Amino acid sequence: METAAESPRIDTSRPHPARMYDYYLGGTSHYAVDARAAEEVLAAMPGTRVAARVNRDFMARATRTLAAGHGVRQFLDIGTGIPTEPNLHQVAQSVDARCRVVYTDNDPIVLHHARALLRSTPEGRTAYVHADVTAPETILDSAGLRETLDLERPVALSVNALFHFITDAMGPHHVLRTLLDALAPGSFLVMTHATADFVDELTAERTESVLRTYREAGTDLRPRSLDEFRSFFTGLEPLEPGLVVPQRWRPDCGGSLGDAEIPGYAGVARLP
Repeated sequence: METAAESPRIDTSRPHPARMYDYYLGGTSHYAVDARAAEEVLAAMPGTRVAARVNRDFMARATRTLAAGHGVRQFLDIGTGIPTEPNLHQVAQSVDARCRVVYTDNDPIVLHHARALLRSTPEGRTAYVHADVTAPETILDSAGLRETLDLERPVALSVNALFHFITDAMGPHHVLRTLLDALAPGSFLVMTHATADFVDELTAERTESVLRTYREAGTDLRPRSLDEFRSFFTGLEPLEPGLVVPQRWRPDCGGSLGDAEIPGYAGVARLP
C-alpha cells in the first residue's frame, strides 16, 4: 500500500541524506552526486560508515526487544530510508508474524523501492506512506496508517537518524509531541540522533566540514547534546540502559568501539 497518487520526481542534481546513507551502508540505490557528497563526509569523518551500520544494528536490537520482550506488535517507522536488509518489518515479524508496520519517508527514491518494504508475512501487514515528518498530521491522517495500525493499541514509533535533520526552526519538539500524543499509553519511542558532544579541537574542523557538505546539499544537519537529546524523552520512561551511545544499548556482544567513535545517542522509552 502506498498513499501518493503519483510518484514525485527524483532530483538527481543534489545529494539526498537517504541516498548518502545508502552509500555509507554499501547499497546501490544512489547517484553519483550522492556518492561524491558521501565521500566528502567520509574524508572528514571516516567512521561515518561504521556509525551508519551501528545505527542500523541498534534499530534491529530495539525492534526485537520491543517485539519479544514487551509484546509490541505495531511499528511506525518514520524516515525509513532506502530498504536495507534486515528491514524493520523483517525483524519484528521474525518474532511474531502478525506484526504490522507502517513505513514513511519523503524521498522519492524510497517510494520507488517501497515494494520491497511491503513484503509482509501473510499473517502481518506492511504499508508505505510518502510524507514529510515536519507535517506529522499528514502521516497520522493517512489512509495507509489508519488502515494498517490501530492507534488505540501500543505502537513503537521509530525515528532513527532523523531528528538531526529537523532544525530548531522546524519545531522538532512539536513534531515529536504531535506524533506521541496520537499513540496509546504503553507505546514506545525509539530514537537515535547525531551529536557533537565528542568534538574536540582536533575534530572541530572536520565536523564543520561535514555540516557544510550537508548544508551545501540543501539539508541542514543539527547535532544535539545529550541534554538536548534527553529533552525529547520528557515524560517518558526510558528502558535500561537509558540514553547512551547506540553501541552501548543492549549490545549482542561486547564491542571495542569507544563512545566518541560513534557521534550519536540512542534511546528507547515507554509512554506511561
